[in-house]
Amino acid sequence: MTRRSVTEHYPDAQPELPPRSRGVIGLFEENCTVCMLCARECPDWCIYIDSHKETVPPAAPGGRERSRNVLDRFAIDFALCMYCGICIEVCPFDALFWSPEFEYAETDIRELTHEREKLREWMWTVPEPPGLDEGAEEAKELGAARKAADKAAQTAEAERLAAHREQPAQETSPAGEAAPAQQTSPSQEAASGEPAPDQPASDQPASDQPASGESAPDQPASDQPASDQPASGEPASGAAPDEDRRDGDV
Repeated sequence: MTRRSVTEHYPDAQPELPPRSRGVIGLFEENCTVCMLCARECPDWCIYIDSHKETVPPAAPGGRERSRNVLDRFAIDFALCMYCGICIEVCPFDALFWSPEFEYAETDIRELTHEREKLREWMWTVPEPPGLDEGAEEAKELGAARKAADKAAQTAEAERLAAHREQPAQETSPAGEAAPAQQTSPSQEAASGEPAPDQPASDQPASDQPASGESAPDQPASDQPASDQPASGEPASGAAPDEDRRDGDV
């Protein structure tokens, strides 16, 4: 109202179209599952789809075979299309997109029926979707994927800690630490004749060690002569009255 209208000099100057302009429909063939929703919901019946079924072998041994639809033809007659966008809205697998391209006029009306090869070429002219608002909530798909990744990481960490606890003690001991010396019992030491490695050997030579049944050299021998020593099994002198009587008889 406050500015003068200016005529754009098309085709010498290309117009600046808004990002959501409805020019032509592009097809992303890999996402199409031949569900036929777009063809059934189209009010002009200008979408033509042909397909056939193929049998897919089982993914694992012992599984059952599955069948899937294979796309043979996908065509849109833009001579009948009224650009309502219902086919794009009802597509559950994001196979159809709006492209801002509008220069596809033809001299023959039959050339306005675009087959899937032509629709695939329009797909490369589809602009990228606008970014999310900074204050918008995270998509549910991203939140579910993040939770699944965090749960898998926690499970892997728990399994690693459990395996670490089950390892033997010698594997978990720090590197460079010597193993404790094995103690030798006195009976094993006497049988081998060698002292234990962790106990110092005696400074006394082996020749000074007393034999079994001999008295130690540091203990004084008895002053009593051998003849005065009582025989084994006889009482000592002056200890019993029977010995006094035997001396009186002599």
